[in-house]
Amino acid sequence: MLELLELNQLLAIKRATLLGALTAGLCLSLYTQLRPVLRDIQHLPEEHTVTLSEARVDTEERRSLAKPPYPADVFPGGRLVKTVYGTIQVFEWGPEDGEKVLLVHGLSTPCISLSDMAKEFVRRGYRVMVFDLFGRGYSDAPNDLAFDARLYTTQILLVLSSSPFSWTGTAAFHIVGFSLGGSIAVSFAAYHTSMLRSMTLVCPGGLIRTSHISNRSRFLYSSGLIPDWLRLKLIYGSLEPRHGALSADVPDENLHADIDFDEVPISSDQPRVRIGDVIRWQLKWNSGFVPSYLSTIRSALVYRRHDGLWRVLEDELARRRTEDPPPGLPGGRICLILAERDVIVVKDELLEDSKGLLCREAVEMHVMKGGHEVAVSRGKDVASIAIGSWNRQR
Repeated sequence: MLELLELNQLLAIKRATLLGALTAGLCLSLYTQLRPVLRDIQHLPEEHTVTLSEARVDTEERRSLAKPPYPADVFPGGRLVKTVYGTIQVFEWGPEDGEKVLLVHGLSTPCISLSDMAKEFVRRGYRVMVFDLFGRGYSDAPNDLAFDARLYTTQILLVLSSSPFSWTGTAAFHIVGFSLGGSIAVSFAAYHTSMLRSMTLVCPGGLIRTSHISNRSRFLYSSGLIPDWLRLKLIYGSLEPRHGALSADVPDENLHADIDFDEVPISSDQPRVRIGDVIRWQLKWNSGFVPSYLSTIRSALVYRRHDGLWRVLEDELARRRTEDPPPGLPGGRICLILAERDVIVVKDELLEDSKGLLCREAVEMHVMKGGHEVAVSRGKDVASIAIGSWNRQR
């Protein structure tokens, strides 16, 4: 009888333990699902919604280091623009009466990557503005928003409004976007067409086929089985420049590239500084970089997931090829510059896919020798092609 009583007590304890474990698991699952909703309801104070770029912070450790690969005074006309989304690093220089050109950099490397291109535009008489996208270089990163077309369009408008000169109005400036910057430029142009004098896309993202996404990347970027803290740690490790590793500017592994993107010199003025040096510095000094990288990949600005924006752009271009065109993007044409050996934005694939989005009359096409790095390594040539295209459209 005693043994039966002990057995019943043991079973009761096990049932209670199992019930407790199930309850704890259910509560944890429920909290995980409700946490974003609760956060939205509570709405964090603004000081907690921005991840600061430590690159701007004057610390003893930073003072003891050698000159960074991306100096804060790399270009003239630098300014820090304070916004509700965080501080943005902007540079603006060139003749005050010159036509204005806004450059938008790629997925990972900040605006120093467009150094040669920017300086060539200035040398040719243009006034240039470049800036670090949120979470890159010296710019902060909002940590409670998706890094999608809406956020980047807002950032462009904030950057333009920060100038003492007028960058708004009808056909106010040229926009040049490289890689991710090309996708951002399309998003901006689709709804702010009247502001643009021209648009030049260099190896643009946004139409890269999703077939190029490896199973590993699909799991890493999208799987709900990985907690965010672990996901960010894994991505951080994968972006660390090292020989034979994936470049941060290459969103997925490709074994057919004939050049290591991280080994490309950042500019002709700094031939010893490589793209990988800037990425390594950025990983160390901007805590918003990896989260902004992940959110951008997820928000469909890199791979072909937002054809709708391109179709809106095509409609706007078509309106400007009529007898009574609205202002902006005169002639209803854009300049598209591709690279012959680009393994990221594959020339033949983009040409085929873009036919269903942009008609032949809407695009002036140029193909350069080189790979995805042409905007960095051949920035002067890119500027020359763009200027030639603009002159033909006058």
